[in-house]
Amino acid sequence: MSIGLLGIKIGMTQLFNRQGEAIPVTVLRLGPCMVTHIKNIESDGYQAIQIGYSESNSNRLTKSQIGHLDKSGAPPLRYLREYRVKSLANFSIGQILTADRLKIGEIIDVCGSSIGKGFTGYQKKHHFSRGPMTHGSKNHRQPGSIGAGTTPGRVFPGKKMAGRMKHGRVTIKNLQIIDIHPEEHLIIVRGSVPGKKGSIISINQK
Repeated sequence: MSIGLLGIKIGMTQLFNRQGEAIPVTVLRLGPCMVTHIKNIESDGYQAIQIGYSESNSNRLTKSQIGHLDKSGAPPLRYLREYRVKSLANFSIGQILTADRLKIGEIIDVCGSSIGKGFTGYQKKHHFSRGPMTHGSKNHRQPGSIGAGTTPGRVFPGKKMAGRMKHGRVTIKNLQIIDIHPEEHLIIVRGSVPGKKGSIISINQK
């Protein structure tokens, strides 16, 4: 059964295989998540489940969010996420989903928010080359010409220039599960995961 889970990024470390090779891995804490809503084709036009994660103070939620969770008998959960599923037979309102549904060797997709870099120049953001550093050149890190003057007399939208960098939703696909510790709700995946330590991530089974 394909499932999705919410969790947080614990951090990165490394493991060694039998050949002595270092494998970069990321530690994730997934769940426990509660099924808070089930959508079906008759009422919504598609099949999906909504899960909630991280019980919080009700003061952090709006009245509409609290009312929605009260219908399913769920506590005030800070994060909600919807996952489309092929079958609803194995899901029920109030069901708890944990990392013990995953298996070592499985392939998953991990989605998170990348770390924001703030306002950056065009070299760091778009990997432009710099100007000459010698022979009296005064064009070291300037972007250079950004378009003709008279015609069209403006800068076209989408021009690669300096601006805010990163801090967007990023999905890393096909990460392999190296190890699972279900009693602590931890999984270890091979490779890197977007976001900083403690940031919210979501996974999808392949």
